[in-house]
Amino acid sequence: MTILAPIRAAAVEFAPEVTYLNTSSWGLLPRRTIAAVKALADENAAGRRVGAGSFDAVEAARVGFARLAGVHPDRVATGSSVTVHVGLIAASLPPGAEVLCPEGEFSSVVSPFALRGDLRMRYAPLDGLAAAVRPSTSLVAFSAVQSADGRVADLAAVRAAAAAHGARTLLDGTQAAGWFPLEAGAYDYTVTGGFKFLLCPRGTSFLTVTEEAQGTLPPLFAGWVSAGAPWTSNYGPLERLAPTARGFDEPPAFLSYHGAEHSLDLLAEVGADALYAHATGLAARLRAGLAKLGHATVPGESAIVSVPGLESRQSDLVKAGVAVSAPVGNLRISCHLYNTEADVGRVLEVLA
Repeated sequence: MTILAPIRAAAVEFAPEVTYLNTSSWGLLPRRTIAAVKALADENAAGRRVGAGSFDAVEAARVGFARLAGVHPDRVATGSSVTVHVGLIAASLPPGAEVLCPEGEFSSVVSPFALRGDLRMRYAPLDGLAAAVRPSTSLVAFSAVQSADGRVADLAAVRAAAAAHGARTLLDGTQAAGWFPLEAGAYDYTVTGGFKFLLCPRGTSFLTVTEEAQGTLPPLFAGWVSAGAPWTSNYGPLERLAPTARGFDEPPAFLSYHGAEHSLDLLAEVGADALYAHATGLAARLRAGLAKLGHATVPGESAIVSVPGLESRQSDLVKAGVAVSAPVGNLRISCHLYNTEADVGRVLEVLA
């Protein structure tokens, strides 16, 4: 294997005190992001900031995510959590609609549909999701990359099956965006939490909606920003929502979005191809090393490496200063732009 050189920007922007391989739980904040959040907090404390924050930062984050997701900014709504975005989509479905999800899918993708009580829920193994789509399916809701074990869905097959049966698609990009190419325009909806591989502060999330699907979403969370012209619609009922995805914006958490703007700029500077090659290259080395130690990993080319049944070793790694996680019985190790071959070697050293 060729040597993977560290990403130059990572040395400038990050200085973790541990061997950090837990981006699937949350991503490290770049120095530039922290500086922006602190600057706004200082302005708020001093009373120098009018309105507690700038919508220019929100727009910059919208544009940054749109660039990464391959869509026009008019198709991106900004918010605070994936759960709220999915709840809006769930509210748009008629009673009795059939929703198909993978077995073991992340709760935020499934629960808003399942807890309505008047929708028909179906579940299928991830590798059989495309085959499980049928003419009665209204929506296929699934993650590009599974949170529990890092498996990458067969995106093309699911899209083709949904199109063949007239079903809409909802893709959660939370464990993918930031290292995996996210073609958001290929889905009716995508939802993405910003605080993992996008390296944004908590309180940032992005919803993409096709122009056709925008007409199906109800004005469930309509508020003073939904007209698309902040500070002009603060009182009385709105006459109409913004004619773009901005009509589904939530009032922003300004501290989070002042930081998000800079995190997304950093990812753009590194570049999507470099991010993918670096993260998956490190993960491949880790899988090979684990195999030599006799540990079978979940197969694939994901940046997330999962070892079924090895969750008991998480405590050993944490004691050794290696940050990892262990959901549902898997030891889960996530590689991102700030990781190096030395980090991979440290994991293998501890597990040996």
